[in-house]
Amino acid sequence: MADQKKGQPNKASPEKTHLYDTSNHAQLVRLVPRLRKGPADTFTIMRELNICRPGARICDLRNAGYKIITSRITMTDEWGRIHRGVAVYTLIAEPGAKVAA
Repeated sequence: MADQKKGQPNKASPEKTHLYDTSNHAQLVRLVPRLRKGPADTFTIMRELNICRPGARICDLRNAGYKIITSRITMTDEWGRIHRGVAVYTLIAEPGAKVAA
């Protein structure tokens, strides 16, 4: 097995991680490319990427040097229920990248 270092989720291709792989590393490998496409809410991350605790994976990415901001919105789920305070995550910068002030 290849040596996988924590905090380096972009080392493997998201196409090579299967949705049924729920290891932290596989979840991070799927999450980073999704955040590169634009903001993602908790429900979308859970549904599309099979990440049960998106907030925990966001915390892992922040600890690895990713700059991610969180905003809160009100959303209606697929069953018509209203949820207030749903997190929306936006990737601002990746490790080593300079952030504009």
